[in-house]
Amino acid sequence: MRITMSNDIPDRDTFFTLFETTGWNEEYRLDADQLYTALQHSWTSVSAYDGNRLAGFGRVVSDGILHALIVDLIVQPEYQGQSIGSTLLRELVARCRGAGIRDIQLFCAPGQAGFYEEHGFQVRPEEAPGMQLPVLP
Repeated sequence: MRITMSNDIPDRDTFFTLFETTGWNEEYRLDADQLYTALQHSWTSVSAYDGNRLAGFGRVVSDGILHALIVDLIVQPEYQGQSIGSTLLRELVARCRGAGIRDIQLFCAPGQAGFYEEHGFQVRPEEAPGMQLPVLP
């Protein structure tokens, strides 16, 4: 297996298939077109391929100066544990730092905080600012 990284956004159906492996769409209920539109509005993204197969993906939503939010860091289940997620995360962080972005945050799937802590991220303190609206029904 030889994993290669690409700056190109994966095609709509390929990404939708990867996204569906997470179970997140049970809450979001996005169709492939909506999800692809979201991808196109990313500040930057990186895809990991095993040949022509999308093995992993991550993207950043940002204003390009002050704030960046890493989202949709996904690795196909059969490729997990092979450092693909770490490579994707390091690349996304490097792009943010290279642009001089001062505040890098991320959404973390339940049970995955340890992975991000290994890469220098910290769980926000309970008294720290930060809230969210629930996903619309």
